[in-house]
Amino acid sequence: MGVFVFLPLVLPLTAWPIARLAEHHLHPRLATRLLTVMAGVMAACSTLCLGLLMVVGTAQLPGNPLPDGWSDPEVRAAVPYDEVAGKAAIPALLAVAVACAGTLGRHRCRRRRAHRALAGLPVTQVAVLPDDLPYAHALPGGARDRIVVSTALLRALRPAERRALFAHERAHLAARHHRFLLVAGLAARANPFLRPLRTTVSYTTERWADEEAAQAIGDRRTVARAIGRAALVPPGTPLPGVAGFAASGPVPRRVAALLGPAPATRTWPSAFTAVGVAAWTAAAGTAASAMSSANSAVTLAFILHAATPL
Repeated sequence: MGVFVFLPLVLPLTAWPIARLAEHHLHPRLATRLLTVMAGVMAACSTLCLGLLMVVGTAQLPGNPLPDGWSDPEVRAAVPYDEVAGKAAIPALLAVAVACAGTLGRHRCRRRRAHRALAGLPVTQVAVLPDDLPYAHALPGGARDRIVVSTALLRALRPAERRALFAHERAHLAARHHRFLLVAGLAARANPFLRPLRTTVSYTTERWADEEAAQAIGDRRTVARAIGRAALVPPGTPLPGVAGFAASGPVPRRVAALLGPAPATRTWPSAFTAVGVAAWTAAAGTAASAMSSANSAVTLAFILHAATPL
């Protein structure tokens, strides 16, 4: 197993360059999918390696329920660096489990609370709430997907801008952006080195919806004006943690991107560009993380199987 078990814990650093360049040089759809897959794979691999280290650390604790052969000195010699890292992995893995469980719990609680708040309204795709706080967000619910918007925000927008708003939120629902955001959020909880990817995915999902809205209404400037006008209204949202149409964040960058030409839709950047090098580096880091964790798992399985009495 050796040093390979530690590589997935630090290989997410290879994705930092593409996390910085993707939002500027890749189509937001490609950037969202690429970064989410990388974050999910790297998080799973680092969590697996923490679990492998935890097995080693648990085997050394007095009174552990594992077979005595697992703590044999020969087994320890076959698994380097287990004295400190094996025991340190126990609280680390527990912290990851608690953080991910908390994220999932908050996600489900917000959705249930939001659906309960709309229970008395007619079952339509758009739910307009009489509220002086301006907000709009997509509320996924399978067959009950809905767009929630306040009267304050609708009053602030012109008719064409309202169409852009609804097209933007429909794009969120159609592409299931909440799933990308959830995977990126869980990955960042599992490994702090993946937080830049979560931040970028939060931005690229909004840009993806912006581009879909611009294509749907046929006017990029109208979408840009709608985002800018919504951002000028005093902010507010009844559902923290849910991305809004013009929530606090990189609104100027979104507007600037819409005022420029539509991004290219090529499937993969050229290897002779900075973003191409960054993408291939991140892909190599993801592959190395998967291979390292698989190698460590297989090696530890053989070692512990040999040490376990029949």
